[in-house]
Amino acid sequence: MKKIVYLLSVLLLLASCSSENHYLVKGKIDGSDSITFYLQKREAGKLVNIDSAVSKNGSFTFKGGAVEYPQLVQLVAGDTRKRTSFYLENSVIKIEGTLDSLFKAEISGSAAQDEYRTLIDANKSLTDIYSGIIAEYQQASKDGNSALLSVIERKADSVQNEMLKNQKNFISDHPASYVTPSILSSISYDMEAEEIEGMINKLDTAIAALPQMKALKERVINMKTVATGQKAPDFTMNDVDGNPVSLYSKVGSKLLLIDFWAAWCGPCRRENPNVVKVYAEFNKKGFDVFGVSLDQKKEDWLKAIEDDKLTWTHVSDLQYWSNSAAKTYAVSSIPSNFLLDETGTIIGKNLRGEDLYNKVKEILESK
Repeated sequence: MKKIVYLLSVLLLLASCSSENHYLVKGKIDGSDSITFYLQKREAGKLVNIDSAVSKNGSFTFKGGAVEYPQLVQLVAGDTRKRTSFYLENSVIKIEGTLDSLFKAEISGSAAQDEYRTLIDANKSLTDIYSGIIAEYQQASKDGNSALLSVIERKADSVQNEMLKNQKNFISDHPASYVTPSILSSISYDMEAEEIEGMINKLDTAIAALPQMKALKERVINMKTVATGQKAPDFTMNDVDGNPVSLYSKVGSKLLLIDFWAAWCGPCRRENPNVVKVYAEFNKKGFDVFGVSLDQKKEDWLKAIEDDKLTWTHVSDLQYWSNSAAKTYAVSSIPSNFLLDETGTIIGKNLRGEDLYNKVKEILESK
């Protein structure tokens, strides 16, 4: 009898161990019959498929080998924009919802996902407020009410700051969470190198050693080389006529703005009129712009230059986010800019709208 009990216990142990050596995702999405669903994750800045399954009567299953650690993935419905994100780990994960609102699907069975849900819940009231602000902004933009737009932008900034505070608190309170790397990476775009480095140093050593954190550490190193007070690294790229132009061939004017942008970037196009205004007023007093495009198609790049009346020097290698200068300058979002003095020293970063105008005016009028 003892032998039978022992064998049963061994079998149960093996079964429990094997269930932890792979992931099993069970989907039940109403209205999705015969649709191919994909599991995707981000690698080297691109989304890649890691699994696929065809839905039968709204049900589908993914079963794969062990994942090294919980990681953020996307469930995508065919070639549509319908998708939802969740943390994939070695467990049985259930996803239930409807195709038309896939982003609202209920996800259970992932401990990391449950941790992420605490952050989502903490930000829910702010997210609702922000959605209303976006609607207000769109209406004010449609009406051409520039005064109201400024008020709405300030409201949006205030809500964003509160959401950012919640995210930073999550990182501080969850130093050993597999969710933390994704959160820290997402908010790092508006942080200085020292703050990012400080937060990384407070993480559990196992979390700090993850590939996502290693990539962020490398970016911090780059960020330090282009911090305010540092000499701007030189680079050379082709201009609109295919001629190579180096950054330092333009340095020497009292102020030079390296402006990273792209034709496909909506916020960049909305910011362009502000740069045009500053250039028009201060160019003859020593202000110049060196535009670096993250475009892929030359025709789109050239058309945007013409449409937005950007009359300064422009360069690009047409490599999108693989733009070599953008990598050197640790640019992870656009628009992004660096203001240089006549020696090529960085004296300002990411100055937009009135901030750019006031900074340029202050410096040039003091010389």
